[in-house]
Formats: sequence, C-alpha cells, structure tokens
Amino acid sequence: MARLNAVDKKTIAKIEKLAESVLKATKTGKNPFVEIPIRSLANVRFNEKKRLIELGSQRQKRFFFNVSMAKKFMQTFLVSEACQELVESGKTTSIRDLYYMTKHTVGDTKQNTFEEQDESDPIIEDLEVSVDALREELHLFASRKGTMVGPITIRDSGDTIDLRRMGSGGWGVPSIVEENVIEFGKHEAKYVLLVEKDAVWSRFNEDKFWKRQNCIIVHGGGQPPRGVRRLVRRLNAELKLPVYVLVDNDPWGFYIYSVVKQGSINLAYESMRMAVPDARFIGLSSFDKLTYKLPSNVSIKMDDGDVSRAKQMLAYPWFQAKQWQQEIQEMVKSGVKYELEALSRRGISFITEEYLPKKLRERDWLE
Repeated sequence: MARLNAVDKKTIAKIEKLAESVLKATKTGKNPFVEIPIRSLANVRFNEKKRLIELGSQRQKRFFFNVSMAKKFMQTFLVSEACQELVESGKTTSIRDLYYMTKHTVGDTKQNTFEEQDESDPIIEDLEVSVDALREELHLFASRKGTMVGPITIRDSGDTIDLRRMGSGGWGVPSIVEENVIEFGKHEAKYVLLVEKDAVWSRFNEDKFWKRQNCIIVHGGGQPPRGVRRLVRRLNAELKLPVYVLVDNDPWGFYIYSVVKQGSINLAYESMRMAVPDARFIGLSSFDKLTYKLPSNVSIKMDDGDVSRAKQMLAYPWFQAKQWQQEIQEMVKSGVKYELEALSRRGISFITEEYLPKKLRERDWLE
C-alpha cells in the first residue's frame, strides 16, 4: 500500500463503510442494499440563499436480491472495489480505463459486468454521491481539457510551474486539481477570466492580456470540464479572486455561464465544490451589438432549437433578475446570436485592447 494522505484515508474509510453496511445486512439475514440519492430533475432544487443548484433529499435503495436491481448492485461494488485499489496503490486512472478494468464475463454465463462505458459512468456518479467523495478523490479522471496562463506559480504533483512562462500553448489543466495535487504559490493576479473558446483564449494569450491586466486566463473548450470548474472555484475561494465569464451571445453561452455560477442539474451534488456563485457575466451581451456597432452581417440567425432553449431559460429561477430577463428577451426578439469572434470585425485585437478593458472599467457585467 502506498503512503496515503488525509484525503485518501478519508476516501477509503467511506468506501469501507459502504461495504460494511452490506456485510452487516448479509450476516443478519437481511436483503443487502445500497442507498443512493436520486440524481434526476425531480430531485434538484435551486437554493436561493446559497445561489446554488442542489440535490434534494430523495433516495433510492438498490437491493441485491431484486432481479431489476441486482446487476447495478454488483456494478456498484465492482467500481467501489476498483477505486479502493487505486487509492490504496496511490495510482490514478481514466474513467475509460476503469470501464475495461471492471468489465468481464460473469461465471459460465454470457453476461458481461458492463457492455458499454455508458453503463459504468453513471455507476461512478452513483458512488460519488453515495460516499460523498469527488470522482477525483476516487483517483479517477477524464480526458484533459482546458488551458490556463497568468501571473501565478503552482505546484503540480510536486513540480513547480510558472504560468507566466507557458509560451503559446499555456498549461493544460488536468482533470484532478485537488489540493493534494495542485498547490497555489506566489501570484499577482487580480481576477480570473474564464473564456469559452480555445481560439479566443489564444488571442488573449498572444496579446499578453494577462500580463497587462494581471489576470489568470483559462478556457474550457466550450462547456468547462470538471477539472476547470473545480480549479476556478478554488482560485475564487482560496485566493479570493473575482471570476469573469466571457462566452458567445447565444443560449448555450448563457448556459455555460450558469453552470459555472450555479452548478449543473447533472452534477447538482457537487455544486458546493465546483460552482462560483459570485461569477460575473461580462459578455457577449445581447446589447453589445449596438454598443460596439457590430454589423448585421456578422450575426447568425437563431434556429428553432436556439429559440426554444432561450425561452426555457427565461423560466429558470437563477435567471429571474430583471437584467437577465431583458438580456434573454432581447436575444429572442432580435432572432440572432453572435459569436465572440464577431468582435474581430472591429479589429483582430479589438476584444483584448478595447472591448474587455472598457467592460471592466465601466463595470459592465451581469451577476
């Protein structure tokens, strides 16, 4: 067994407690079960005081001696056993690897423990909520996605990395960014700028916006993955850095902002550890087309899916503020949307030299 840190010891204890509850039921002649919080829309609520999407209190019992539940019961303990072995050995693996690690044929049957990864991924999420541990604390990671640059030094698994000297590519944000892996060192950053797209991030990096503004710039390649969201949350909570979100002016960009700020319905059980309730939406606003004189030929017509999504968002509890209602209604009324790249019509560096500095200077953002 590898030398374990406090987090690893706590994670193992949680997994063992889950197994002990089943063993105890078996010894007393009862039908063993695992109790799992229900992860569905019906069991999700918006906590207005905390400004977070949270998982409700509804739970489901998964029994061993039940034809419809037995397979998932078995899968849950296959995954928990594999995770415990990973933690104890001090190793990590991808969620894809875990699928193959736990896939085998059951006895003399032709039945496999898992047929596709689509079966194992939800079991990992079930285990997370059952033992109250992040997937990353179970030593599992997804594909790396996201890049960061700025005036900060970090320690990544013991190696010191200066994010001021990352060239054109930046530092690739790993999936596991917990305190025992990523430590924050000296920094001069005043805020964090989360950009939706890699291409737009590259413009900010090439123009050394982070150096002029003393800020950390990160992108998540569209919807930010868990590693990026968790890291941004840590930068905000631990270093007290304000977070600004810059996305396309379309319903999907607005949704990206809401996930960063309030959390997501799918990962409602992790909102406290991933969301940034104070995150500010700094663009691209539905009213920026007038303020910054964007020509109509750089707009994109909204399709039926866009309009339907925007109208759904009007009913979301976290978009009920007057300014947000006006923002979304203006988009629907105009019937068009804009990508961040549309600002390049005003000049290739317009977004870094004029647009965002003006937004920040005039405090032109939504919360």
